[in-house]
Amino acid sequence: MLKLESVDLKLSISDLKEKIQVIKKDYDREMLRIPNLAAPDVPLGLEEADNVPIKFVGEPTKFNFKPLDHIELGKKLDILDFEAAAKVTGSKFYFLKNEAIILELGLIRYALDLAIKHGFTPVTTPELARDEIITASGFTPRGSESQIYSLAEGGLSLIGTSEITIGGYLAKTTISEEDLPIKISGISHCFRTEAGSAGRNSKGLYRVHQFSKVEMYQFVHPDKSAIAHEEMLAIEEEFYQSLNLPYRVLLICKGDLGAPSYRKYDIEAWMPFIGENGGYGEVTSVSNCTDFQARRLNTKFRNSKTGKTKLVHTLNGTIVAVTRTMLAIIENFQQEDGTVLIPEVLYGYTGLRKIEPKDKRF
Repeated sequence: MLKLESVDLKLSISDLKEKIQVIKKDYDREMLRIPNLAAPDVPLGLEEADNVPIKFVGEPTKFNFKPLDHIELGKKLDILDFEAAAKVTGSKFYFLKNEAIILELGLIRYALDLAIKHGFTPVTTPELARDEIITASGFTPRGSESQIYSLAEGGLSLIGTSEITIGGYLAKTTISEEDLPIKISGISHCFRTEAGSAGRNSKGLYRVHQFSKVEMYQFVHPDKSAIAHEEMLAIEEEFYQSLNLPYRVLLICKGDLGAPSYRKYDIEAWMPFIGENGGYGEVTSVSNCTDFQARRLNTKFRNSKTGKTKLVHTLNGTIVAVTRTMLAIIENFQQEDGTVLIPEVLYGYTGLRKIEPKDKRF
């Protein structure tokens, strides 16, 4: 009798384990849909229009001649080719040519030097990541809501930002408190599907499927993340002020915050052709994600006095997303004779002072 009962118990236990696995899978899926909490001072609002400007630097560029947008200028200067890229790959791709390549590399190197000056360790990251790392970072690698390109096999996807790979660098890691903060600057290409984007603001370099970016990322003590957030914003402002680009800083509303962010700033540069009469377009952002990503990535630090572990806070911010910054430079610094001036801070990085129209093209 006892033998029969033990057999029944084993079968029941096995059946219950299977049911628990199904329930846990559903539970985990639903839990991953819950976003981070928002900071008390985050503005109420549902969409981009509800974000609150908190600072303006410089005046919108005015011209005493009829200016051109960066698409037209790109043709005349022979530095951008969208038509050839559309034949090769499709819409929202581009070829950079001639001085545009030098400008891209100069922007990357200048941004990298700025990050190093502020204590960030430079890395190049993989441009593929496991889906579980992408999900833990707060992105959706697969499904109708995804903005990420996924491989058909292997559970890998192309990254939309090196925030994903840098965050994954210390996944399942316990850091000594004395080693905080850990500051990393990542250089990578980024890939985004940009599903559903349309309209004037999506043309040319503003909204593309592939671009180069220099990212900042920090693992910090929970007591220091608010200060670190302001410091990273200051670095981004230092970059755009040194380029002499007019810009504004926005505090992002709850509806536009994104799942990982507790608090977020955007910097928007003035772009003469973003809309009917010009406007501000996003060039960078910086977010305090508190322990949202760390909890899902299992990244902790050990208290030096108690020996207990606690989740770190993570922050991420872009110093330069090259395509949009290049767009702003080309449009704002165009001259009546058809040339485009290079910001002085980039002279040493590019060897250029201006880009001139070309007669010979291929």
